[in-house]
Amino acid sequence: MMMRQINPHFGKVAVLMGGRSAEREISLLSGQGVLQALRARGVDVQAFDPAERDISELKKDGFARCFITLHGRFGEDGTVQGALELMGIPYTGSGVMASSMAIDKVMTKRVLISEGLPTPLYVLLRRGAQGGYGGIDINAIPDQLGLPLIVKPSREGSSIGLTKVTERAGMTEAVALAAKLDADILCEQFIGGDEVTCPVLGTGSSARALPVIRIVAPDGNYDYQNKYFTDTTQYLTPCGLPEGEEAVIQQLVLQAFRTLNCRGWARADVMIDQRTRKPYLLEINTSPGMTGHSLVPMSARAAGISYEDLCIEILKTAALDYQPPSGAST
Repeated sequence: MMMRQINPHFGKVAVLMGGRSAEREISLLSGQGVLQALRARGVDVQAFDPAERDISELKKDGFARCFITLHGRFGEDGTVQGALELMGIPYTGSGVMASSMAIDKVMTKRVLISEGLPTPLYVLLRRGAQGGYGGIDINAIPDQLGLPLIVKPSREGSSIGLTKVTERAGMTEAVALAAKLDADILCEQFIGGDEVTCPVLGTGSSARALPVIRIVAPDGNYDYQNKYFTDTTQYLTPCGLPEGEEAVIQQLVLQAFRTLNCRGWARADVMIDQRTRKPYLLEINTSPGMTGHSLVPMSARAAGISYEDLCIEILKTAALDYQPPSGAST
């Protein structure tokens, strides 16, 4: 039997997967996909689960770079990125500050608004020491944002803990659900219309937007189950939007990507108001899913990029925020 030739270009690579967030299950699926793709291309690659091994073992075991497929907290929020910076091991995706900002939906909104980029109106509920929300009347929030509205944890992904509130009476239950996952809760204006997503590959001026995907979920409910475990959600690419809209969204997403100083790759979610056709940025995912249902591989495929080629392209962008001077020890 022929042995697969090892590609020495990347050195020993760790695919970080699993972790301790609420998205562990999806992270393991993403990681296995990337692991198999890189192995198929001859990369010397191993799985590494920070929930089961001390992160310092990456340095001890001589890993040259990391492909991060961790989702959510302790993986997409700047914590693992900071540890890798200290060890001097280049990693895929955004750096410490961009990761920590993008995981926080409220902070992301503040940055987008400061740069004049469109995002839905919101109210932040920040739980105090006594368990309250600073005197904010939860049941009065629909007066500010209208109904329906969205309630979700500020620092979770994959629609975990998200509720679409259609009646004022549903606010208490929605906030209680989100509060199980985060002390900060985002109440957000609901934008009715087309739901789309757009990945970005590259860094700085070389970053490019991939094809836009339009998402058509059952009853408009693109929740955790419909994202990953059903085949009833439609993903349309070409997206079929009115002429010119795809280019507008791609440019908007690139602006957001650069504004947050993201690098390597990411995916932005956008809602298009059905009446005005104005796009609104919802959030940016700096470590998007790479499962069989995931949207970055789907968009890349529409651009003629295979899953394996996509993984290699992302791995090539592995970097550090702080690159030690040539010859310095790490």
